[in-house]
Amino acid sequence: MIKIRQVKIPITYDNKDVHLKKISKLLNINSNKIIEYKILRKSIDARNKNNILFVYEFLVKCFEEDKILNNISSSDIFLYEEKNYSFPLKGNIKLDKRPIIIGTGPAGLFCSYILAEQGYKPIIFERGEKIEDRINTVEEFFKTGKLNSNSNIQFGEGGAGTFSDGKLNTLTKDNLRGKKVLEIFVDNGAPSEILYEQHPHIGTDILRNVIINIRNKIISLGGEFNYNSQVTNLIIDNNRIKGVIVNDKDEYYSDIVVLAIGHSARDTFYMLNDHNIKMKNKNFAIGVRVEHPKEMIDKRQYGDYSNLLGSASYKLTYQTKEGRGVYSFCMCPGGYVVNASSEENMICCNGMSNYKRDAKNSNSAIVVSITPNDFGDSLFAGLEFQRELERLAYQEGKGKLPIQLYKDFKDNVVTSSFGEYTPNTKGEYNFANLNNVLPEFITNSIKEAMPEFGKRIKGFDRDDTIMIGVESRTSSPIVIERGDDYNSSLIGLYPCGEGAGYAGGITTAAIDGIKIAEEIGRNYYL
Repeated sequence: MIKIRQVKIPITYDNKDVHLKKISKLLNINSNKIIEYKILRKSIDARNKNNILFVYEFLVKCFEEDKILNNISSSDIFLYEEKNYSFPLKGNIKLDKRPIIIGTGPAGLFCSYILAEQGYKPIIFERGEKIEDRINTVEEFFKTGKLNSNSNIQFGEGGAGTFSDGKLNTLTKDNLRGKKVLEIFVDNGAPSEILYEQHPHIGTDILRNVIINIRNKIISLGGEFNYNSQVTNLIIDNNRIKGVIVNDKDEYYSDIVVLAIGHSARDTFYMLNDHNIKMKNKNFAIGVRVEHPKEMIDKRQYGDYSNLLGSASYKLTYQTKEGRGVYSFCMCPGGYVVNASSEENMICCNGMSNYKRDAKNSNSAIVVSITPNDFGDSLFAGLEFQRELERLAYQEGKGKLPIQLYKDFKDNVVTSSFGEYTPNTKGEYNFANLNNVLPEFITNSIKEAMPEFGKRIKGFDRDDTIMIGVESRTSSPIVIERGDDYNSSLIGLYPCGEGAGYAGGITTAAIDGIKIAEEIGRNYYL
């Protein structure tokens, strides 16, 4: 097949007939020579607001491909063999018991999915509820503030990403596994355009049904799900994992345990430390969520074409005079800011969008990079730093999301009223002063960065910009160390995904789950 890169098409003149005409022209052939084509990649070039373009990569199947290429000299047109994912040959060690997977976020689900496809029939434990029940629990929390500490925005089937924008973009170069992740999503009900869009997303509303379909597929292949089932301890013999204890009482045995616990399983990190499993702290980021009117962001990014291109994204970075990084994170076009708390008397927030991204505001985290120099060198110093800020946020917001306008944030006063627009939140809020929540080095960094962001997106630093705290769960504060064979310091225990410190987002966590499944397959058979 022939790959064609950098095919630019005006957004007002984009359809299948245009694609075929463009392909025919680039290949110097009549369209009847084209057997079929498909889109490999689609992005938006919005640098010139007066001439915004779609930029495509096409994969084309033609008659006489070699002959066609002999008459073309462009480096953007060449013969291309599309590769597909394949599972490695299985190892020769017999498993007496089925592998255990802890956690049903993307890492745990995709590890389970691949293992189930290969006949390993995994047993899966999830401390929270299945998605149908979890949705009701979370909605009740938004309305009443009554928290279920085991089933919430952070915990439950699908993981934290279930109540997010469902972003699938990643910087990983692991193309085959990345493609497999997207194909699994599409096979289970996600929109097909995620296979080629530059910044694919599913949306929380569609993602919930996709997760149910993934679960049912795993069950149909012999997998087993156990909800409201927290792994509270490990069964160990001679530095080897032998099983797990669930809810402090029930014992389950296996020589293979995948630890895909997510970045908020703080109690589990402490349990692992009690067993002397090697871990270390790591850098992460802390900050706030900012909201702007969606229409403003769309206009700034897409100009007069905003009505054709839907909700716009942005990515902003800045280095302070002291050398500290400030950047936007987990941008949610046309979405909500949600109360993402998972522990009593603590508040943290996150962003969430539906597939259509059609809510009135767009939001993102504006976060500041921090290191052990900021919070301490001990293993749990970063984790406890997160907790302390979440306690302060709870106190400042009087048990609700603390909210402040940017002008008041600069002036260090409690907000008393909104400006030209109002928040779009899931969970109640109170006016507050975020300077009483975040340490000075973080607030000063944000105050320095916001005017610079305003130069790139006009209005980003407007006085009535809505700020909500605290954004504290950007990534895990802990790395569970593992070797080249993916084992932790405890043989047979495989740390996996974002919570273990090896991923950042849905796609990379899912890819890491696939890697662990492959490593199990390379060594063992059932």
